[in-house]
Parts: sequence; C-alpha cells; structure tokens
Amino acid sequence: MQNVNQIFLYALIMLIAGIGIPIMGALSGGLGTRLQSPALAAVVLFVVGFILSLAFIFFVEGVPKSLPKTPIPIQYYFGGLFILFYTLSITWVGPKFGIGNAVSFVLLGQLISMSVIDHYGLMGALNYPVTLQRITGLICMAVGVFLVVKRF
Repeated sequence: MQNVNQIFLYALIMLIAGIGIPIMGALSGGLGTRLQSPALAAVVLFVVGFILSLAFIFFVEGVPKSLPKTPIPIQYYFGGLFILFYTLSITWVGPKFGIGNAVSFVLLGQLISMSVIDHYGLMGALNYPVTLQRITGLICMAVGVFLVVKRF
C-alpha cells in the first residue's frame, strides 16, 4: 500500500503534467504556425524531447547497466504512436479550433479511455471497475466540456 506522502507526490506530479498539456498545446501550435508545418514542428519538439530525455537518463537515472533479459511486447512501443498523434493533432488543430476547445476534448477522451483501461485492467493497469458513480462522472465531464467550449 502506498503511503499518504507518495500519493500526494504522485498527485502533484500528475497535476503539474496536466497543467503542462494546454501550455504544450499552445506552444506547439504556435511553433507549427510559425514554421508553417505541424509536422516540422513535431520533429523539432521530438528532437528537443529526445535531447532532454537523454540528459535525464545521464544525470538523474544513470546509464542502464544492462538491457531487459526478456523481450518487450511490441504493443508497449505503440505509446510513441500516440505521442506523435497527440503532438501532430494539437499542433495542427489547436490554432484553428482553440487550445481550450482542443484540450477539453483531449481531457474527455482521456477520462473515457482511462475508464476502459482501468475497468479491464488493460496493459497491466490496476483494475478499477466502472461503477455508476464513474459513469455519472463521465456524463458530468461531457456536459462540462460542452459548457466550457460552447460560446453563448
């Protein structure tokens, strides 16, 4: 069982990550607009991310001493596909649709996806069944997205 300090730390880290999503969307969209190419902007962003990831490995984690002894199933690499899709879509759609609108639908999609993943314990996730309370929350979220993006 995780202690309260770990739970607080994890929640804080993910809150900061969530705060970063619209900021990343705005910055990515701005870069794509200035470069006149969402794809070129994605390449630049991935190069920056690659360099920073390498720095993190070297200075924080340390160079791995060995590689995994068992093969890693291919589906675990598909996360890169989703990173690419998100980066390209927010870079292309964000400036045209509005960062707030785009991120609102991203958030709704995340909640729906995480509910399915948690319900079935997919990809090694902890199993949290979908309950009436969770379904009610998803409906409230969908209504909330509508209210956030609707311009009265």
